[in-house]
Amino acid sequence: MVGHAVVAEGLRKRFGDDWALDGFDLAVPAATVCGLLGPNGAGKTTAVRILATLLRLDGGRAEVAGHDVAREAPAVRRQVALNGQQSTVDDVLTGRENLVMWGRLYHLSRREAAARAGELLEQFGLADAANRRVKQYSGGMRRRLDLASSFITRPSVLFLDEPTTGLDPRNRGEVWREVRRVVAEGTTVLLTTQYLDEADQLADQVVVLDTGRVVAQGAPEELKSTLGGDRIEVVVRTAEELPVASAVLGPDAEVDPDGFRVSAAVADRVAALTRVASALAAQGVEAEDIALRRPTLDEVFLAITGHRAGVRA
Repeated sequence: MVGHAVVAEGLRKRFGDDWALDGFDLAVPAATVCGLLGPNGAGKTTAVRILATLLRLDGGRAEVAGHDVAREAPAVRRQVALNGQQSTVDDVLTGRENLVMWGRLYHLSRREAAARAGELLEQFGLADAANRRVKQYSGGMRRRLDLASSFITRPSVLFLDEPTTGLDPRNRGEVWREVRRVVAEGTTVLLTTQYLDEADQLADQVVVLDTGRVVAQGAPEELKSTLGGDRIEVVVRTAEELPVASAVLGPDAEVDPDGFRVSAAVADRVAALTRVASALAAQGVEAEDIALRRPTLDEVFLAITGHRAGVRA
């Protein structure tokens, strides 16, 4: 498929009597981020391992960087890098020594490996810590070093399998910044994650996988729009005010009695906010809070699969 770095058509993979993938389709344009979402056991990691040539497929076909994963596995491996959930860096070595070691494993000469290590340490913001042992690195620094090791050979396609699991928000942000940078330089990223905000921040395309099949796909904003676009939320002071607020928001209003909250879909955003505030004031209701918000990917995921990300119903 022209212009696509990753293509899968009808992929199937069985473990025993269970199909981990059962007709999985995917098309990822070059130099973009595709977020692969799904609950535990949906088949995300299995799909990545097949595309990275670490598992044999039982049906269908796939191409990565223009090469068939079954018939041209060595050619695929020369074009890709896989960064899994577990760190591959050595705590005893320094950051520089880790990258030089990876360079040598990729058959670079000692001089080439040292030069490439220096480039990557600079690119990933680790130059000042290059000669410190990795055991002294923060979680975010370790993850960036792990990512840097994936770029020893400048891969065309990078598979990231839940790259920020266990990181705090600041360190997650550092990893996100590096992902955006390498994509801007031309790398295609296939990202599996259970963090819906991560996919929202990074992905050009989101693919929702459940029981081995794609159940929804599109840009994050496209998927959110399937839930009716923007919503207005009103928080009132007392339970007695909930019916009044519900009447103001209209017949499709949803009421959360525990949170003293009423919400409804709106199309006219700011005009709706002004209209609702005025109507509540006219009814003598002084709201604790009135706000507009977009649906989240978490809400989309819940609507599509019937459960939240990372949870199998």
